[in-house]
Amino acid sequence: MRTGATELLQQMQVEEVVGPEAGGWWPDLIMATSLLALGDLRAQLPPAMRLIPCVLYMHENQVAYPFRTEHGAGGERDLQYPVTNLMSVLAADRVIWNSRWNLDSFCGGIGEVLSKSRDGSVVDVEQQVRQRSSVIWPPVRDPGAGRRVLHNAPVVVWPHRWEHDKGPGRLLACARDAAAVGLELRWILLGDSRGKWPEAMQVFHEEFASEIVHSGWVESHHEYRDLLHQADWVLSTADHEFFGIAVCEAMLAGCLPWLPDRLSYPEITPDEAHGLSPMNPPDDPDLIRSLCRAHLDVAVCSRSVARIDAAMDSVADGASDVCGQEIRDSGPP
Repeated sequence: MRTGATELLQQMQVEEVVGPEAGGWWPDLIMATSLLALGDLRAQLPPAMRLIPCVLYMHENQVAYPFRTEHGAGGERDLQYPVTNLMSVLAADRVIWNSRWNLDSFCGGIGEVLSKSRDGSVVDVEQQVRQRSSVIWPPVRDPGAGRRVLHNAPVVVWPHRWEHDKGPGRLLACARDAAAVGLELRWILLGDSRGKWPEAMQVFHEEFASEIVHSGWVESHHEYRDLLHQADWVLSTADHEFFGIAVCEAMLAGCLPWLPDRLSYPEITPDEAHGLSPMNPPDDPDLIRSLCRAHLDVAVCSRSVARIDAAMDSVADGASDVCGQEIRDSGPP
């Protein structure tokens, strides 16, 4: 985020990808993600390129992103990162957020970030952000309902990185809670451990070894899909989730949602699916599965990509009146 804009411009110059050296090719639009300081990029472009419209895709935001406290990282958030996000948003012609939770958490916290500057006088920031913002869920690959594999107990998939921000301690607590009421579960633990297991994951494997159907990263998407088809429930214990692609994939595969009532989860599930768990199952599981698939229909790859393409086309064509359209809609973005 600090040096990426300059690095990209240097790479562009070395590879001669635009301008006369590239046979006169010129981009209709620049699309950047939230990991780039878009204001820096736009300021360093050659003068003739600075009017090229820019779309910023916010897949996360540094106001709500958990900050690290270990390995000498300190115990306070580096405020330069959320401010960089804000400057990128204000430098963009249109901003696409991957969830309302992402947008709302940024708008809800950026004012406090700016208040840390004693001499700061930026006002109406939330209004400026929302005026140029839309929410479009990211593309989710639909694994299909497939042929479900039956076990002699409910199977729960936990599709997350094995790191502290994904809540391995809560995973262990959920398993213990189920066992305490006599509910026998089977577990599929997916995601990358990056070679180091959190302590809670080690304890989980010791206490529930006989109930684990699968544990660890799988390289093949085909194998991953097959594991999803073995599961009855998808569980998230994450401390943060700006959208939740893995959870959506699992629901599209037929898993019932066992999700907390916070972050992006209330947004990506229909009302009828809130508050469910193996300890509180629905009366009609097939109905809930059907409602979840219908709710997520706009996130399936072809539909989501079409919406993003349309948003970029509108900016490239100079149409500004659609900015914020998805925010005002009542349905899923």
